Amino acid sequence: MKKISILGSTGSIGTQTLEIVREKPGEFNVTALAAGKNVDLIEAQIREFKPRVAALYDEKAAAELKVRVADTDTVVYTGMDGLLEVSTEADAQILVTGIVGMIGIQPTIAAIKAGKTIALANKETLVTAGHIIMPLAAQMGVSILPVDSEHSAIFQSLQGNKHEQVEKILLTASGGPFRGKKREELENVDLAAVLNHPNWVMGKKVTIDSASLCNKGLEVMEAAWLFDVDLDMIQVLIHPQSILHSAVQYTDGAVMGQLGTPDMKLPIQYALTYPDREYLGGKRVDLFELQALTFEKPDTDTFRGLALAYRAARTGGSLPTVFNAANEMAVKLLLGGQIRFLQIPDIIEEAMDKHSVVAAPDVETILAAEAEVYRVITEKYGL
Repeated sequence: MKKISILGSTGSIGTQTLEIVREKPGEFNVTALAAGKNVDLIEAQIREFKPRVAALYDEKAAAELKVRVADTDTVVYTGMDGLLEVSTEADAQILVTGIVGMIGIQPTIAAIKAGKTIALANKETLVTAGHIIMPLAAQMGVSILPVDSEHSAIFQSLQGNKHEQVEKILLTASGGPFRGKKREELENVDLAAVLNHPNWVMGKKVTIDSASLCNKGLEVMEAAWLFDVDLDMIQVLIHPQSILHSAVQYTDGAVMGQLGTPDMKLPIQYALTYPDREYLGGKRVDLFELQALTFEKPDTDTFRGLALAYRAARTGGSLPTVFNAANEMAVKLLLGGQIRFLQIPDIIEEAMDKHSVVAAPDVETILAAEAEVYRVITEKYGL
């Protein structure tokens, strides 16, 4: 029986991970759960899965949870200390990092130092601290197994082949709800339209990032670290059917990819059961029904977030942190009705232009850069 802990247990990745656990009785044991502040859902999870440790980042919510689950054997923690307790829980073999944002950096580092296998869904960890995370994982002999559908597809397509045989990474993107639209058509789109993703059911942050292509920019940076490839070897393809989840082109011209329906449970389960494949229910790809798979070049003039991400990645150092933090704040402003959709890349670009890059930032410097971006944008927009 594999023992797992989950950061972000009440979010999309966390709840789907628990669905897989539920569907495979006796195969997994959940030893620790952490979330932000959703007391009701994590209480239900504690009562069902009986973890030894649980945490809510929000102090008030954690205090309420302690009272609610006082009749159980689960010990409740709060804040960053709580996330660290969950990520290093003694019995857990695998940590699923389904938490959103740079808050995942320190728990991931702690888990690696504790020898845990990382099922990585927190892309910000590698985007901002890949130069720390990947060497540390190698030093500790820890596997980092990607959970993002695209990175899982690349990982699966690499199996049985040598790194030096890779010629190109083909990173696919659905194009989001505004594929094919030009800037003038997006001037006055409302939040409901931004959140209306045609293929995937995801949290609001990732859905907005998908619409702006900022998410694909983050995934480009993540892929460069995960698979140790140059940026010029990563090609983004707009693939509206979301069936080819990504592919690898090899030096002999062969292209190997992973196809499947748009369902996050497959990459989650593959990370949990790797190197084995196990039965997973659900809809199968019907190629007769599909008839065609299409691919387009991304429009980086309309969706400038992707171009800005490449700029941040090429510069490196602390600039990817600035890209990520400014995007997080822009998404928050959009959700609050304070900016329009097309202002997202403007906010990111302004933050990047003002930043003095630190070439090889440590964790403290990374977090300080994030805090500074938060401060400047908060003051400007009166948050």
